[in-house]
Amino acid sequence: MKLTDLKIKLAKPKKSKYRLNDGHGLVIIVYPNGAKIWNYRYQFNKKEQLLSLGEYPIINLLDAREKRDEAKKVLLAGGDPKNRATEDKTRRLSEVSLEWVNSQRKWSEPHKKRIISSLTRYLLPTLGNRELLSLTTKDLLIPIKQVENTGKIELATRLQQRIKAILRYAIQQGYLNYNPAQDLSGVVAKQKTTHHPTLDFSHIPELLNRIDSYKGKRLTYLTLKLQLLTFTLSSELRFARWSEIDFDNQIWTIPATREAIKGVRYSERGSKMKTPHIVPLSQQVIAILMELKTMTSPFDLILTADNSAYKPISENTINKALRSLGYDTKTELCGHGFRSMACSALVESNLWSKDAIERQMSHQERNHVRAAYIHKAEHLNVRIKMMQWWANWLDKIRDEYVAPYDYISN
Repeated sequence: MKLTDLKIKLAKPKKSKYRLNDGHGLVIIVYPNGAKIWNYRYQFNKKEQLLSLGEYPIINLLDAREKRDEAKKVLLAGGDPKNRATEDKTRRLSEVSLEWVNSQRKWSEPHKKRIISSLTRYLLPTLGNRELLSLTTKDLLIPIKQVENTGKIELATRLQQRIKAILRYAIQQGYLNYNPAQDLSGVVAKQKTTHHPTLDFSHIPELLNRIDSYKGKRLTYLTLKLQLLTFTLSSELRFARWSEIDFDNQIWTIPATREAIKGVRYSERGSKMKTPHIVPLSQQVIAILMELKTMTSPFDLILTADNSAYKPISENTINKALRSLGYDTKTELCGHGFRSMACSALVESNLWSKDAIERQMSHQERNHVRAAYIHKAEHLNVRIKMMQWWANWLDKIRDEYVAPYDYISN
């Protein structure tokens, strides 16, 4: 009986590899690690040969039959399908890596350049000149372990993921039949989760008073307050443009991406989730923006650098200011810690739904059905009230601490 997609999907791995026959020489081998590889069995020079046709489900049943038929044509013409396949696949890792990057249509050009730079630095010096067909799992471990041994665990993990993606692309293009990176899972030690330092609620009044007593630049002072009141990511705030602010409706729409600023790294970054993100603006934030308008409104950027109105404030501005206020940004409080404080306070108040809080934090919903609902619903009316509550609570506790669950904003 010929194979069906259902039969292939239901085929479970066993202790030893085994094969399922489709007929006319086409078989699929199921390996103990779960990989399912198509092969074409044929006779050449009175010897049985086995030609790998690719991995399922990247190569589906119809594709495999088509590849088998192409191999049969070569065989009928007097040639060896395996030699023909080898001739077509003498691609080097360096050129295929570049092909893979350029095939990513959703990536911005600056992002592509960063990926190429990373591959050029960490992968290609070791394996770039190697032909794909010569690469083994053991070979691929070398550059990954070189990075891991420097202590850059996250970078090593990303490199492993990119190698796997490059070779998956090679299979899709017909340069390879099996992905040797398939067995790299778990080779990089898991990195310990490090949480950004933040403050307990009872210590927030002291923070507010320290900010009020800040003796540095006025723009830095206003930036500190904006970060606290909007609890956005540093890049979302640093690269904010006046064109994103709707004063009439009191909302700030952070776009998915922004126009890159020449000479400024990552300036094309928009919202965290790469989709437009709405930040309702409390009355307190509006007041800050109105003051900033007198300082930077002739320019595109809201928060401009000291030495150029066409460049944003430094990525170190917030943490440098916090250090000047007496905080250790590694152990006590950093700018990112404002997000943790806000999220915790909103949850502790018991006034707001989880969906509204998660949407405002721009967190990724893992359930795709719920994600679609949450994104569509936006919960905007609730979030407008929620952001005003957060600003009012901060004003309230400046002089007298009140727990989030005891405070109801007027």
